Amino acid sequence: MKKNQITNRINKALEIPREVAQNETKITIVGFDEMLIENFKGIMEYEEFYIKVKTNIGNLNINGFNLNLEQITEDDILVKGKIKNIDIERVIEEGNE
Repeated sequence: MKKNQITNRINKALEIPREVAQNETKITIVGFDEMLIENFKGIMEYEEFYIKVKTNIGNLNINGFNLNLEQITEDDILVKGKIKNIDIERVIEEGNE
């Protein structure tokens, strides 16, 4: 059995969420006013009407009005404001094709 398979079985047995075990991006949206982005890589652009965040799944583009980065930790960003639309640009890095 491969190391990756063993790790997956242990994570499943311990009920560890996939976004934690595999460092995957998780996006939680509450209405049109709040968005929590977990496991992000960096903030690429930040304006009152546009925020671009680099994540493990690609670049997340958030458009709206009065957008604020309310809370930023090493792993999470909380965006508040009037969210108009969200777009994800899938980015395939070399070696992950």
